[in-house]
Amino acid sequence: MARTPSTMLALGTRAPDFSLPDTEGGTVSLADLAGARGLLVAFICNHCPFVIHLREALAELGKEAQERGLQVVAISSNDVENYPQDSPALMAEEKVGAGYTFPYLYDETQEVAKAYEAACTPDFYLFDGDQRLVYRGQFDASRPGNDEPINGSDLRAAIDALLAGDGPAENQLPSLGCNIKWKAGNAPAYFG
Repeated sequence: MARTPSTMLALGTRAPDFSLPDTEGGTVSLADLAGARGLLVAFICNHCPFVIHLREALAELGKEAQERGLQVVAISSNDVENYPQDSPALMAEEKVGAGYTFPYLYDETQEVAKAYEAACTPDFYLFDGDQRLVYRGQFDASRPGNDEPINGSDLRAAIDALLAGDGPAENQLPSLGCNIKWKAGNAPAYFG
């Protein structure tokens, strides 16, 4: 299994715009998510062992974040021609199976992943109420096979700090997961 780290987009970056189809046949845009206390964007996919490892905890954290006034959205940017298990139809099944209460969007062109400089699944981005980046990196220290608890401690701490009005933590660790499955010739310059 490939082990690709986050690129660690610069803190303070404004959330890049998007308008993407969801698993229910609608479209969700960044503007639809404005006005909340914060926004959590997670780049995930169906088949990645790193995502599967934390999917239940992610569903729980997402629900808790929504209850605390944050918007939450997940995006899959994988090449579904070569990775059909990540297709929109199977994303709809995964959303139900995982218990995700947040929109699960499909980035067919992979332009949204590039705008966020997403490199791996899972990759997490937390924005404040003005949609400025305050956290990017890992869910927690757990990885498949390392026996660390799956508790979302890093991301939870960032959400707690955001909601308390505290500034971003200085020590933010990159996520680690499978690389985004880029279409042939579509890998961005930051990847590699």
